[in-house]
Amino acid sequence: MIKKPVIGLMLGDVTGIGPEVAVRLLEKIKNHQSTRVVIVGDLRVLKVGMEDSGITVDFHLAKDVDAIDWTKTGFPLIDLQNVDPATIVRGATSIESGRLCGETLKVMTDWAHAGKLDAICFAPLNKGALNKGGWKYRDEHEMFATWNHHQGYYGEVNLIKLFCTFRVTSHISLRQVVDMVVPERIEGALRLAHETMRGLGKPNPRIGVAALNPHNGEGGLFGMEEIEIIAPTLKRLREEGLSSEGPLPSDTVFLKARAGDFDAVVIMYHDQGQIATKLLGFTEGVTLTGGLKTLYTTPSHGTAYDIVGKGVADVGAMQRAFDVIVNLALERQKSSDK
Repeated sequence: MIKKPVIGLMLGDVTGIGPEVAVRLLEKIKNHQSTRVVIVGDLRVLKVGMEDSGITVDFHLAKDVDAIDWTKTGFPLIDLQNVDPATIVRGATSIESGRLCGETLKVMTDWAHAGKLDAICFAPLNKGALNKGGWKYRDEHEMFATWNHHQGYYGEVNLIKLFCTFRVTSHISLRQVVDMVVPERIEGALRLAHETMRGLGKPNPRIGVAALNPHNGEGGLFGMEEIEIIAPTLKRLREEGLSSEGPLPSDTVFLKARAGDFDAVVIMYHDQGQIATKLLGFTEGVTLTGGLKTLYTTPSHGTAYDIVGKGVADVGAMQRAFDVIVNLALERQKSSDK
């Protein structure tokens, strides 16, 4: 019998809609059977989420993951007592709140390394506040990789129902992109795509690879990267058994993915894929930090300051983030039990 994975749920940045969508998720999954969910954060933030959403969550307090009595009704909550919403202005970036979001995620990551959590699902936070709050990383993915002492390739993965995207480069300027489109990063993104898609139930994923330059470089007229770097790398990897199709013009590869020809697309830079995924699945988009020993997912949308406290936040992406991490945690557990 497979042991149920323990998923840690972090309530997000209290300045935004995180607490509301977290509570809406808890209402949706209150009868969930395949995993165990523990809320990690501050009781006062949970109460903010309940007030914003108009939903009352059945919960009980626990001192530690190891001390949880799973026979009790409701969700266990480990109250870190580290965020006082009364001292933080909502609907605007807060450096202090960013610091505390990082603090909470660090505690959860340490618990994951200790075997107390199998995965971490977190409601939206603010990258800028996280950075200014003392967590000096370009984004949470770099932060997670550091905490996991990760060596080698890792990357942000974006998932919508139609397809997933995997990045050769991510949160860097466009001036830096061309220099970082190198065989090692292309291979890392493609291997991560195959590994992740298998974890999502696609044992033989169909993966398209986007070109870097307009019109696939137009035979070298608009750039030689496709001819000299991308195509030879993909050919070598196909010969090694790592399938893909491409490079393909980025203005058509997503049409093929939308039509169902691809399960995933490897992209060369951030907005090349983000425009497509947010246009086609904004309310369901999920961000996964791929390649690390700890599993992390979150909605792809942000803190939505314009609707904070209005009780209208959509739970779709939060629900999808939870579903994805459950599938990955279950698949990882099955693999480790073999």
